[in-house]
Amino acid sequence: MVGVSLITGAARGMGRAIALRLAKDGFNVAINDLEASSVELEKVQKEIEEIGRKSIAITADISLGKSVEEMMQKAAQQLGRLDVVVANAGICKLQPLISMSEENWDRVFAVNMRGVFLCYREAAKIMIKQGTGGRIIGACSSAGYTGYPLLSHYCATKWGVRGLTQSTAMELAAHKITVNTYCPGFIETPLTDGTNKEFAELQGKTIEEVKKDFVNGIPIGRTGRPDDVANLVSFLASKQADYITGQNILVNGGLVLS
Repeated sequence: MVGVSLITGAARGMGRAIALRLAKDGFNVAINDLEASSVELEKVQKEIEEIGRKSIAITADISLGKSVEEMMQKAAQQLGRLDVVVANAGICKLQPLISMSEENWDRVFAVNMRGVFLCYREAAKIMIKQGTGGRIIGACSSAGYTGYPLLSHYCATKWGVRGLTQSTAMELAAHKITVNTYCPGFIETPLTDGTNKEFAELQGKTIEEVKKDFVNGIPIGRTGRPDDVANLVSFLASKQADYITGQNILVNGGLVLS
């Protein structure tokens, strides 16, 4: 039986890398992103189909409960079941705490915290009903282990995802559903490119100087690649990860240690 996976935030960056890796692992893949990214999302769908797997693209705002419910149901109905859900979508915008708007705070929490919660909840409902276990995998961050200036809202969401993941893992273990997260550090993605630009403007540095500062703090001596994260997700989605649950696993070249 061919497994089915769903990845949110899959139009680019880590989400795209994860979707392609799971397709290569033999999964049929449902991919999600916002309507504004539909063209890029359709390109990823075609890439998956070229690998030889079935794929559907679903545009939805994962911060909205009804949208997430419908997305999960559509994936399960059109691809036959749902075995792996990767709650990858996330956003980040630098802002000092004293000038942070409530709107910015709320939007980051809506996507990074509530969005992961909604994906966990709706995935669990389907997997429990199927009765064959499953894998729920969330996006955390090295910022879920340590604070960073100008990222208080982002860090708070990632610390929250760690707690959510541990609690959910304990609840779902009886159903043979494992729940884990990957915690990236400095990964070369469009999201990181935007953050680097903001850091450069705030610090009066060039983007290359900001990147060099980050790399100097990474023991392995390089920035991460989306495939570094996809490799970990591939393992967590596999049968070999049966005995791993409630874990938040850093993939950051040693930038932050647990």
